[in-house]
Amino acid sequence: MPGEIPTELGLLVWTVILCIVQMLIAVVATQLQVGLPSLAGNREHMPELTGLAGRAMRAHRNMIENLVLFAALVLVAQTTSHLNAMTALGAQLFFWGRLAYAIVYLIGIPWIRTGTWVVSMVGLVLILLQLV
Repeated sequence: MPGEIPTELGLLVWTVILCIVQMLIAVVATQLQVGLPSLAGNREHMPELTGLAGRAMRAHRNMIENLVLFAALVLVAQTTSHLNAMTALGAQLFFWGRLAYAIVYLIGIPWIRTGTWVVSMVGLVLILLQLV
């Protein structure tokens, strides 16, 4: 019988799910703004995305950039047996910070968005510090 999934790996899976949800929101919002023919085409002359569509796309891109870092750190910590209470806390801060970031960005609240991003970065740093 397989063992329990470590907190960090479980949160990595949930972060991927959050990234997929953000992608779907960005696609739907973009389709509503530019229409399906433009979205299904080659996107060579796409208009600039504004409002919800623009925020959703930027939030999704930011998630992808940060997901790469989070995944790398969690996987290194896992494979080198460095998982501990601090890496679990870091993973929790990262995930919940990213969830709050996505919601706040979609709503369009700039300063709080930055604060939630900082929370997620603190999570990354906590994991990183266990590896150096």
